[in-house]
Amino acid sequence: MTEQASPDGLAEQLRAARQWAGITQEQLAGLSTVSVRAIRDLEQGRVRHPRRETLRLLAGAMRLSDARRAALELAVEGAEAGTVMREAYGAELAPPPQPLRRLVGRAEELRVLTGLLATEHERLLSVVGLAGVGKTRLAQEAALLLHGRDRTPVVWVDMNETAPSAAGPTGTRSPRSALTGWARSVALGGRGLDELASVIRGRATLLVLDGHDTGPHLTPPLLELLHVCERLKVLITTREPHRTPGNRMLPLGPLPVPDPEPGESPSGPETPGASLTAGQPAVELMLSYVGHMRPDLMPGDSLVRTVAGISRALDGVPRAMEAAASWLLLRSPAELLRIARTAPLDVVDDVTAADTGGDAGGEGLAALLAAAVGRLDDGPAALLGDLSLLPDGWSADQAAAGLSATPAAVVRDVHALMLRGLVRRLPGEEDGAPRFGVLNLVRQLAAERAASLVPATALVTT
Repeated sequence: MTEQASPDGLAEQLRAARQWAGITQEQLAGLSTVSVRAIRDLEQGRVRHPRRETLRLLAGAMRLSDARRAALELAVEGAEAGTVMREAYGAELAPPPQPLRRLVGRAEELRVLTGLLATEHERLLSVVGLAGVGKTRLAQEAALLLHGRDRTPVVWVDMNETAPSAAGPTGTRSPRSALTGWARSVALGGRGLDELASVIRGRATLLVLDGHDTGPHLTPPLLELLHVCERLKVLITTREPHRTPGNRMLPLGPLPVPDPEPGESPSGPETPGASLTAGQPAVELMLSYVGHMRPDLMPGDSLVRTVAGISRALDGVPRAMEAAASWLLLRSPAELLRIARTAPLDVVDDVTAADTGGDAGGEGLAALLAAAVGRLDDGPAALLGDLSLLPDGWSADQAAAGLSATPAAVVRDVHALMLRGLVRRLPGEEDGAPRFGVLNLVRQLAAERAASLVPATALVTT
């Protein structure tokens, strides 16, 4: 594949690189043995096809990194992207994105994920979970660890971004965008397999497909890429499980939330004198959101207990808690707690979402939660509606007995609901049996979906 770019792109990049190096055209000429006139012509866009050796001399004189060298060569009209990328490919050219915030409360999940990525035989992994639960942030942390520790190149593809072209990356001047363009096209079943495979070859590489929610099965080109690149690992974040043989699924649930305090009712105040729960990951994260939005609020006992109630009402879902904190510009913490308990979907979208048509991630969280429930088959949807009427702490056998269904059918559908993050496993066990609960965020949605089925309470297993 050939990259097409205007000479102005090369001129701009060369001029910017020289200014970044802090040298004049005359000084660059002396360091590189390239004439001042040739440098001036390049920076003014008069030369359309400079020799690669000329660019290498200039890049060496300016001490450009491999990534900057590759970007300079890709800016040349007619430059072969495959050749450029093969020569420059490495950890520096393909780094993961830097997170903007620290990871909270995911130490065990990170240990498991990085351990699997470090093994030789696990090459296809999917982090599955509800929208807003933190799949992207966990994948970022794992990718950063591999990149920093092992110098593993990380090709990170945000599948929600618009690609330059459905057929592949045309018109790009960035080495990173060339890699991500090919990878996105391959993941969607398009072209780019040969180009990407020729660059990766036998080099250890982590390909991250963030937000790959296009369907239950991976495309043949992506599976072929795994076949021809024997040291490639693919990590996917998705809301729906991919049913591809060999795919190791890691369900990611919400952050742990504190147990209800003694005497607490869904609509009543927090019990005075109850133990503080600031050490809980969900409460810690919610306190940080509150502190950013309302630094005037002092984190005393009363606020911590109120924040603990909010985090519990919002199931410890990071995106829901962050959005809820934005409403503190309009609501007191006590008011926010009351709304979170009685109508949680009213506060899970940022206060500015109505003006922007969603939030920074596209659709609002309320719409994404509704879509998750709406995608369920009738059997799991009916079961979720029935389970949403039960108080938290039920076991599969208890649910089956209460619904007059077979334990095997309930276990199968509960497993499907857990993979999608709609049901969570609670800490502790009762009589040796795991305990479960439906997320508060989806109880109303589940009841509405179940009511739409005919018959509404039929348990149709799939």
